[in-house]
Amino acid sequence: MLHVDSIFAATSAGTSAFAAGGAGTPPPFTVARVFTEWELDSWLALGLVVAAGLYLYGVHRLRLRGDRWPVSRTVFFLGPGLGGIAAVTLSGLGAYDTTLLSVHMVQHMVLSMIAPIFLAIGAPVTLALRTLPVRPRKRLLAVVHSRLARIYTFPLVAFAIFVANPFVLYFTDLYRYTLEHAWAHELVHAHFIATGCVFFWPLLGLDPLPGRWPYPGRALLMLLSVPFHTVLGLTIMQSTTLFGGDWYPSLGLTWSDPWDDQVVAGGVLWAGGEFVSVTMLAVLVVQWIKQSEREARRLDRELDRQEARERAAAAAAEPA
Repeated sequence: MLHVDSIFAATSAGTSAFAAGGAGTPPPFTVARVFTEWELDSWLALGLVVAAGLYLYGVHRLRLRGDRWPVSRTVFFLGPGLGGIAAVTLSGLGAYDTTLLSVHMVQHMVLSMIAPIFLAIGAPVTLALRTLPVRPRKRLLAVVHSRLARIYTFPLVAFAIFVANPFVLYFTDLYRYTLEHAWAHELVHAHFIATGCVFFWPLLGLDPLPGRWPYPGRALLMLLSVPFHTVLGLTIMQSTTLFGGDWYPSLGLTWSDPWDDQVVAGGVLWAGGEFVSVTMLAVLVVQWIKQSEREARRLDRELDRQEARERAAAAAAEPA
């Protein structure tokens, strides 16, 4: 099996074992390798298992005391949420993410956009607040409502971070550095996830966050994010410079051309970004409609109670 460590390992000079080609050159990337090159002996695999276990334990605690928790939230959090992260980091995609820029871009899309959306819809903070003892619950609330959380989850701040990060990564020497150092590459994965969560949690999430914008403002911010990946993808496709410098040519791959792969990578960002942006905008509209319906039902109930009080007052005022 082609281990992730053999791809990530860096020599003392800071270059990958694959850079010299030869015996260290990985075999051609195929769809079958996505399913056969899984590596589960990493800190990320442990973290995903722990997160899934804690979430399921929280759901179990609620059911034991007779409370309901929507099955859809559990499915979203565990499936495309945590499962999406695992699919692009622990599978064959993770094994080739420093070999092919296009594979890395698939990771980028899933880790920064797709997985965070479903993690937010899973409402893990709400689940924790409903199941934690009093003291841990107060501490969690203090963190959620802290000044730092208010700053980073403010939609305009989160939007600026979300948009600026890829340009800082790909159009500086930072990307080459992450290819040469395993710890930096894994840190980028964690950063993608965190950036996506900071951006999407206040927009689509169901957890109680401070300073959440009303739905029209959220929809406007969503629309502003739509062209972002289009611009980034087209810029990458039309670039006359290889990302990562001579990293990809130095791998000596006979089955992939770095220039062609970079065009594919830009296309992944372009098409994938458009699809995900439009999809999440649709999700936001659905949430907006449901919230409007709940508000309408609440107003109807309040009007019914007010009418009942008026009838009761009129009846009491009538002479016997």
